[in-house]
Amino acid sequence: MTQRPGFTHKPERHGLIGPFGGRQLAGGFALIVLVVIILVAITTPLGSAVGGPVPVNPQATAFVIGPAPAQGLRPGDVAPELTVTRSDGKVFQLTDLDGKPITLAGLRGKGVWLNFWASWCPPCQSETPTLRDLAERYHDQGLAVVGVSVQETQPSDVAAYAAKYQLTYTIGFDASGDVFHEYKVYALPTQFFITPEGIIRDVVQGPLTEAAAITEIERVLPTSAPVASGSSAP
Repeated sequence: MTQRPGFTHKPERHGLIGPFGGRQLAGGFALIVLVVIILVAITTPLGSAVGGPVPVNPQATAFVIGPAPAQGLRPGDVAPELTVTRSDGKVFQLTDLDGKPITLAGLRGKGVWLNFWASWCPPCQSETPTLRDLAERYHDQGLAVVGVSVQETQPSDVAAYAAKYQLTYTIGFDASGDVFHEYKVYALPTQFFITPEGIIRDVVQGPLTEAAAITEIERVLPTSAPVASGSSAP
């Protein structure tokens, strides 16, 4: 009888899932984890917000138009006059839209809200109603509001803006930027609240809400002036 060969058949190897083996599955899983880590890294903002979640309606901030100076004006400093002597010896005098001189000396004895702004500046535009309403409300209490218009083409453009929004407070035209640089301003709007004695009480960069503006105004009103109806000094 012819001897038959021994039975040598081996069972077919099957993967853990279909045709895939353990090593293949482990490699695929590792690749997925790596991709997820990379996606999280590139979509996560650098740093973190200070003071908790970002508010739904954040307050508008100042429009930066130049580098911040190493040393700006501070509360307690004497407010520079609105007459500036240039390096070539020529004198620049801030004037209103009708060409009349504006001086802080002429406003001595009043609280002054000096507002650097531009008609094209979005945060300045958002603040316009606040300036208009409070200038009228506090006029009889001894407040003088002076808007210093900068980076505008010509006074007529500013005058058109003032007429459109019925602005009755004084607006100076600083086309050359002399007063802008004298006050070391680098963003719009920037506000200086000046006491009746000509001392800077506070400097604010960015637009003010009505409540915040009232707080600043009532700190610089003449002490003999009555407080406007419906508000209280801090």
